[in-house]
Amino acid sequence: MSRLDMIPDRALQLASSVGDSLRHAVPGGAGRWLDAGAKLGAIKGGARVAGFFVRRHPALVAATAAGAGLLWYAARRKAKQAESPPIDGSAKRVEARRSNGSTARKRSSTARKSTRSRSTASTPTAD
Repeated sequence: MSRLDMIPDRALQLASSVGDSLRHAVPGGAGRWLDAGAKLGAIKGGARVAGFFVRRHPALVAATAAGAGLLWYAARRKAKQAESPPIDGSAKRVEARRSNGSTARKRSSTARKSTRSRSTASTPTAD
């Protein structure tokens, strides 16, 4: 055997030893790499569809994002309110009354101005 005939055999042997060591170094084997590749392919396809949808319907995407933001904000506020303890105290009902002091100026009934216009009030009626 010549030296040139041994090079491909040696390269094949070296490649198989590297493959064996790599197979033992990576837990899960080829199935795990295949699963990761399938997930990356699905993500790439989904991103392409999403990009097309965003270009086609930008107003719908903006409205959806705003709605999601409002829902998140409402949920956050509700969680904060549930987290804070209620205020302990007492309440007393106070009835509203008119003040009858010198600061309150009363109008007499004669001093009140009419809200009706004069033209409707002075119109003669037919008997």
